[in-house]
Amino acid sequence: MAPDLDIPKEPGAATHLPADTRTAEMPSLARVRVLVLAALGPVLAGYLALAVLLALVTGIATNGQFAPGGVLGAALPGWLAAHQVPVRILGLELGVLPLLLTIGVAAITAKAAATAAARLDLRRPGQAGKLIALVAAAHGIAGMLFAGLSSRGDVTADPLSALYYPALVSALAATAGVARRCGLLDVLVLRADEAAVAGLRAGVLAVVLLLAAGGALLTFGLVTSVPTARDLFPEGAGDAIGVLLLSLGYLPNAMIGATAFLAGPGFSIGTVSVSPLEFGGGPVPALPLLAALPEGAAAWWPVLFVLPLAVGVLVGRRLRHVDEDPLARLRAVAVASGVVAVAFAVLGGSAGGHVGRGPFDPVSMRAAALSVALVLWTAVPAAVVVWFGGPRPAAARLPGLIDDDPEPAATGEAGPSPAEATNEETEEETDAEPDEAPEEDPAEPPDPGDAVEEPGEAARD
Repeated sequence: MAPDLDIPKEPGAATHLPADTRTAEMPSLARVRVLVLAALGPVLAGYLALAVLLALVTGIATNGQFAPGGVLGAALPGWLAAHQVPVRILGLELGVLPLLLTIGVAAITAKAAATAAARLDLRRPGQAGKLIALVAAAHGIAGMLFAGLSSRGDVTADPLSALYYPALVSALAATAGVARRCGLLDVLVLRADEAAVAGLRAGVLAVVLLLAAGGALLTFGLVTSVPTARDLFPEGAGDAIGVLLLSLGYLPNAMIGATAFLAGPGFSIGTVSVSPLEFGGGPVPALPLLAALPEGAAAWWPVLFVLPLAVGVLVGRRLRHVDEDPLARLRAVAVASGVVAVAFAVLGGSAGGHVGRGPFDPVSMRAAALSVALVLWTAVPAAVVVWFGGPRPAAARLPGLIDDDPEPAATGEAGPSPAEATNEETEEETDAEPDEAPEEDPAEPPDPGDAVEEPGEAARD
């Protein structure tokens, strides 16, 4: 083995050090600055974005009066609403909050966490956990602070809800931002078997496909109700833009409601109840997005059950080759169904809520029934597909009535037939006869007495 040589390096040469060494070389002040930016940057960015949006809506409204102080004050409960914190307006709770704003602030938080992890060169799950905890703590403290500042006006919020809702949303977003870089997905893959990992991926795919099916149904309803939606817009351009922005904010809520309609349980807005198997009319808010609601029941609505059924079949086709054991494939289907159940329980609960005490209260996506229905639509067809459509382990050949030798059946090699065995025995006997015959000495003459047989012996023969 060659000895190690101490070769001097050039001053400008790059030095490849482990991740921990490179992280430790960053000055402490710079590390603190990166962490503070990752924790408070999304809070300030989300607040300023909402303030700009409120200023735009107030400035273009017909009778709106733009006041910087009022806009900045209104952005505080707006930030809470974007993090799914129920707010009270003049004592009446508003729990149906636009999910599009939640998606926006979550995307900002995920991007900030990913940038901080890259600058600090974080590569281990433990390092990611500390960053996620810091981001969640900052959002929780900011939520309590904003709730306290908002309590001075007409809009209030529960401080406890303002603590854990922003912390939960920001923690999930930060986890999504650093999961790939810090190996969180790799840890999950290493601790779970192949069937469970495949089930997780199939469950995520099922959630996306079901939401896409709900979005397609919502698009169909809006396209076929364009005149009604146009009549619901106010006359002023500024007011129309404000109503359009409000409709866009509630677009994810409407997609979840359409998915609940496809699954069977449906949804309700006050006294209005809509599902493929029942329909109850009543007043609805004058929002152009709600123009997609049907005016009456139709006999062809149960045909829409084909869409969630098709998603379940696709999940089964994706999982039918993950393992040769049918029970392992069924376990993968169970994991995928669990992902669907949890996802739509959370989404269904977030999309609904209270709307004061008027005729539109409450808005319910029937989250529990939606979760159970989608589990059935996913698990049953997928289980049938993976059970009958996947491979099965080869069964051992049972021994026959003639061939009782267990070794050929166990090894899969066919034994010799009876005719071949008889021929082999005959050849062995023929080869052995010359060896068994006595050898005669050519130098010794034969005995004359041996060649003469007695008459009695010949007669006996």
